[in-house]
Amino acid sequence: MQKLMNEKIIPKIMAFINTKGIQAIKDGMVYSMPLLIVGSVFLIITNFPIQAVVDALETSGIKAVLEQTNGATFNISAMIAVLGISYNYIKLDGQEPLSGAIVALGVFIMMTPASIVTESGDVVGGIIDKGWTAGKGMVGAIIVGLAVGAVYCWFMKRNIRIKMPAGVPEGVSNAFSALIPGAVIVIGATVIHGIFSMGFHTTAMEAIYNVIQTPLQSMTDSIGGAVLMCFLTPFLWFFGVHGSTIVGGIMTGILQANSLENQALIDQGIELTVANGGHIVTMQFFDQFINMTGAGITIGLVIYMFALAKSKQMKTLGRLELVPALFNINEPILFGIPIVMNPILAFPFIVMPVISCVLQYAALYTGLCPLYGATQVPWTCPPIISGFLIGGWRTALLQLIIFIISFFLYLPFIRKVDKMNLVKEAEAEKETNDDDW
Repeated sequence: MQKLMNEKIIPKIMAFINTKGIQAIKDGMVYSMPLLIVGSVFLIITNFPIQAVVDALETSGIKAVLEQTNGATFNISAMIAVLGISYNYIKLDGQEPLSGAIVALGVFIMMTPASIVTESGDVVGGIIDKGWTAGKGMVGAIIVGLAVGAVYCWFMKRNIRIKMPAGVPEGVSNAFSALIPGAVIVIGATVIHGIFSMGFHTTAMEAIYNVIQTPLQSMTDSIGGAVLMCFLTPFLWFFGVHGSTIVGGIMTGILQANSLENQALIDQGIELTVANGGHIVTMQFFDQFINMTGAGITIGLVIYMFALAKSKQMKTLGRLELVPALFNINEPILFGIPIVMNPILAFPFIVMPVISCVLQYAALYTGLCPLYGATQVPWTCPPIISGFLIGGWRTALLQLIIFIISFFLYLPFIRKVDKMNLVKEAEAEKETNDDDW
């Protein structure tokens, strides 16, 4: 199995992960995180769990101000994504990226609906509908970002551009260099928009949402899709491949879209339930449960090492890892015990996230815990605190239960490793004493 993974499967996975497209998606999606995390503070205040506070905010007019902030953070995440993805794609190709990213943003806006129908039936045009610049437009943003980046780089690598003489300011030179590829891309996008608008009476973004994004979201939102995602993360880590980055990089766009669509339901005054179209598997599902205390949910193992270990190696490593583990960082023990390529710890390491996935999915599906809106916390936010912020006391309690399960699942396996280390340390000490004698 080890030989098969290392020689056949892992190299192919890494070749796919290291393509410009996947790297651009992974790095480009990160640009939206500062706005989303800052916006989460205002979102928590706007949806404060005490109704009297919410009523006071609404009466005073403060709630409307806070909602404007929410709209300027959460509701433009797809626009940021298209900028970030195209920027990173072009940058990875070695070209000047900003001009191409601006072209990509223009194409994205061109592809989105530019009118809405009011409750009275009137059509209002000339607008940018924030519904399509957030969750509903996320897959479209990925497609536009990659497509524009690829076409832009094709022109640049072949020097099909206007070259300015030496001495011209760099900003001016870059603007003129982007003129020819930008013109071709915009013309092509106009033709595509015309085909969808005149031929199918829709927009490209709506078509992408209906044909591609909705089925993808349904797949990821199923128990099978969730379990597969949660299995792959520690499984890849076991072979020394950064599973959290790989799975997270591929899935972030869809998971983010699920979170934003949940928030859209809340903003419309619709109760956020599965029956009303709410999504179960979101970014919080992945960050605050599947990677809680690090890949493999290794907090139970760390607690044993810190409090109960007999071997010096385990005790020392437990003291060093306890604080990082509370901030969801566990690389020291992945390579220090090690867990990577250690068959004794493979079972709990791979199974624990799957158990967490199933328990969380069941709790959200049945309504024992509330579905997640768009409130997000940094992935380094300590468990229990993060659970309370994204879902209240019930979500925090669920994290605590998973903590306890982690301890008892890892216990027999880490105890075995601890005993083996104790024997090795005793043998090493005996050899040292014999040498001294």
